[in-house]
Amino acid sequence: MKVTLREKPINDGKISLYLDFYPAISHPETGKDTRREFLGLYLFDKPRTELDRQHNKATKLLAQNICATRQLEVQAGNYGFLKKKVVAVDFLAYFKKQADIEKARDKGSRNNWNSAYLHLYNFTTGKLTVDEVTADFCKSFRDYLTTAKPLNVTKSAKKAIAHNSAKGYFVIFGTALNRAVDDKLFTINPNDTVKGLTRKETQREFLTLAELQSLAKTECDLPYLKRAALFSALTGLRYSDVAKLTWSEVYEDVNGSYIRFMQQKTEGVETLPLNETARILLAERSEGVVFPELLYSSWQNQKLSEWAHRSGIKRRITFHAFRHTFATLQLMEGTDLYTISKLLGHRNITTTQIYAKIVDTQKRAAVNRLSIEITDMN
Repeated sequence: MKVTLREKPINDGKISLYLDFYPAISHPETGKDTRREFLGLYLFDKPRTELDRQHNKATKLLAQNICATRQLEVQAGNYGFLKKKVVAVDFLAYFKKQADIEKARDKGSRNNWNSAYLHLYNFTTGKLTVDEVTADFCKSFRDYLTTAKPLNVTKSAKKAIAHNSAKGYFVIFGTALNRAVDDKLFTINPNDTVKGLTRKETQREFLTLAELQSLAKTECDLPYLKRAALFSALTGLRYSDVAKLTWSEVYEDVNGSYIRFMQQKTEGVETLPLNETARILLAERSEGVVFPELLYSSWQNQKLSEWAHRSGIKRRITFHAFRHTFATLQLMEGTDLYTISKLLGHRNITTTQIYAKIVDTQKRAAVNRLSIEITDMN
């Protein structure tokens, strides 16, 4: 009797590991001959990160150990391992692994996956198996997120997570469950029948052209942050896409400069023309990442606030405000919504229409500034 570890390519760039018995053995429950035992273990066909490679190495070693154990069992005529087993799979550990994978993919920005994991960990007090993740559990976790405290405040703070942040965490939770279905931890996603949270419309902070010009003339303690922020304002790129932009994605030909890149958020491939000022902000062509020092941190955010305040801007400005600035100023200058939607890489133009509301508000405010006193209309 020979037990051999074999591999079978499956969907999503993964490889399933199984054991091949030769000759076939009799299944203790069905009485039918079988030659295969699928282990429920998977490898990345083309590992892209160090985490992927470590996963493949550890998983293959585990499979080889199981194979050696099975060899001894079948030689002893013990086929009980083919019976269905109820295994308490740690879903928190699975979720943490997914968060680590996302962090490795996007080192330049805040890891919302890890925040979602920490909220799930807090909600379950550190214990959650796959069989405990039901539709009712998903509803309870959704409701918890709408009342939970942010992770960066003291226990005495009463402030809850921002609604849209809670929505984002719940979406990530659902995505992790979809991956778990792909990995055979669930037959169906228990969250499929659960109503998600609706995104609330929020005030989108943006800069006027005069404020943007003032920032360009004001010194920033972190010159690379200034260049990156102004580049975002002239291109509409998100922080994550600016942070990971490489020189291999910057092209120049007779028609001018442009970048061709994959959006971090949507994974859509975009081609974006650069005006002369935006190209100057990229500095001299080199190799690797264009803004290598741009790493998300509270200290960097503080420097951004200090720079804005130094230029005369008193309200709170985040890096994302520069993307909003690009869209709003384009609309004010007469660029149509469809073109702006394409420049921003939006999948749906309804996402872009929020900027039209901002401009309408600005128009109303401008009209209301002009008033005269009328005393007699006869």
